Amino acid sequence: MIDAARLHHVERGATPGPGTPTLVLLHGFTADHRLLLTAVEDAFADRPGWRRVYLDLPGMGASPPSGVESTDDVLARVREAVDRLVPGPYAVMGESYGGYLARGLVAGEPDRVRGVALVCPVIEPEHERRDVPEHRVLVRDADLLRDVGAAALDADEIGVVQTPQTWRRTQAEVDPGVAAADPETVRRVSSRYAGTFPVEPRRYDGPALFLLGRQDAVTGYRDAWRLLEHYPRATFAVLDRAGHNLQIEQPALFTSLVGEWLDRVTEATADR
Repeated sequence: MIDAARLHHVERGATPGPGTPTLVLLHGFTADHRLLLTAVEDAFADRPGWRRVYLDLPGMGASPPSGVESTDDVLARVREAVDRLVPGPYAVMGESYGGYLARGLVAGEPDRVRGVALVCPVIEPEHERRDVPEHRVLVRDADLLRDVGAAALDADEIGVVQTPQTWRRTQAEVDPGVAAADPETVRRVSSRYAGTFPVEPRRYDGPALFLLGRQDAVTGYRDAWRLLEHYPRATFAVLDRAGHNLQIEQPALFTSLVGEWLDRVTEATADR
């Protein structure tokens, strides 16, 4: 769905209604909703009743640029979309840049956000200040090497597990969104990438999940450890054999840990 100056979104699961638990999903920078769609839907295979709202950020996917000039503007558009689409409480999952935005949503309305999941999140917006490991390929499948060639695999600066399956999923779930992003929006927001909104001004007591790749050379895992005490109900998982596309490279663990987090959100919401 889309209209002028509003964010495109894709919905799955239950129809909106009083008491319907809703998960809002925010993708990473220059991707689109497809980045999380396949991976997250697997976690809902035996969890009926939830509504899932996958947003395309401004100027990405099928969302119009909407005049955004900075990450502050992007967060403002996301808040507008959430207020329009989800009038009540909700849980939020953010991947990479989407995790940075999710932290802003939680800081702004902690009582409304019933749970937060951060997947390879941006903790330090200034790239040069991030504490990240060097990119390292752990698995390179011989059949994939033969099919696509060493040059193509060497050009992949994110993949840690290079197999036919991860390659196909990256082409289907990551690459189309990156290709669809509006270059001018990307340039403008990149120049004002660090937001001025608060993140973790006080502790957040809802169920939380940190999913981090041990070999993630984009956002790393060490910076996130500094935030753990702000989230006293957080599961903090650093997965080996996983880079910045953790949900593709470790799908079974992703599904299991996200499912357990959803169960905790359901339990905490019922207690309220």
